[in-house]
Amino acid sequence: MTRTPRMLLVLSENWTLTGGRADLPTAVRWAREAEDAGFDSVMVSEHIVLGPDAGADGIMGNPRDYALPGNQDPYTPWPNSLLLLAAIASVTERLRLAAAAVLAPLRHPLLMARELGTLDLISEGRLLVQPTVSWSKDEYGALGVPFGRRGRLLDEHLEVWAKAWGPSPISHESGHYPFRDVYFEPKSHRPEGPRLWFGGQRLHGPVLRRLVRYGHGFHPLGRPAPQELQLLKDEMAAAGRDVADLEMIGGTQAVFPDDRSPADLGAALASVPEQLEQGFTTFCIKPNQFIDDPDGVGAFCRDVMRRVS
Repeated sequence: MTRTPRMLLVLSENWTLTGGRADLPTAVRWAREAEDAGFDSVMVSEHIVLGPDAGADGIMGNPRDYALPGNQDPYTPWPNSLLLLAAIASVTERLRLAAAAVLAPLRHPLLMARELGTLDLISEGRLLVQPTVSWSKDEYGALGVPFGRRGRLLDEHLEVWAKAWGPSPISHESGHYPFRDVYFEPKSHRPEGPRLWFGGQRLHGPVLRRLVRYGHGFHPLGRPAPQELQLLKDEMAAAGRDVADLEMIGGTQAVFPDDRSPADLGAALASVPEQLEQGFTTFCIKPNQFIDDPDGVGAFCRDVMRRVS
């Protein structure tokens, strides 16, 4: 490969390697091992609760696969992502911390800004945040948040966060989160706040609009079509921004031989050179898709870096 890609270790959904309760310190150890191996970042996703709609389309065949809308057991563990990343921040020095699928509409934006800003300060600017609205009506219903308004709520979060990172006092007029003359201190590590990534199953209107206005990274679910990448380039240019300033996050596609076995690592990494040519620079990989030994994650990370360097 002509360029060494930045590798991102996905720490969520590795429950074939470790449990979701007392084994959480194991995930912290994996992050430290990933940093030692040369990985660029780690990622933790979230749900607050799951309901019956989590498995409405049938639970995934191979438990190593990624959790997608409607394919997961409602008993799937989802520990608090920001607390887990804070623990990881305390034992690492350069590893970037990606809080993926942050379900912003399920909190108040000032509370969310406080949590994100504090974690960004603890990690000295290593925080990456991918806010989203998610898909589970049951989750929204349990927390009393209108599912149909989730897009507008996320937009207001982004507006409030931008104000919170700026000078105090701040005010916000809206039907959802009105407040006036509040002082938000301390700020985040960077004056403009943590790095924001946006993505999803397709680059539709709201995602594209948020990405162009606020985004520092594009993290699609799957491989975007060429026309989507061109649309992104055109919309960024129209807004006076260069698409080259966006971090492009790609992935590795695990192909399982059956519902019991892990996938072949070499085959999963085979698409990385092509993605590099398309402009992608950072690549997600989930260890339990390829190994079954919880004590082998460090060696796995070193193997990945040897293969891509």
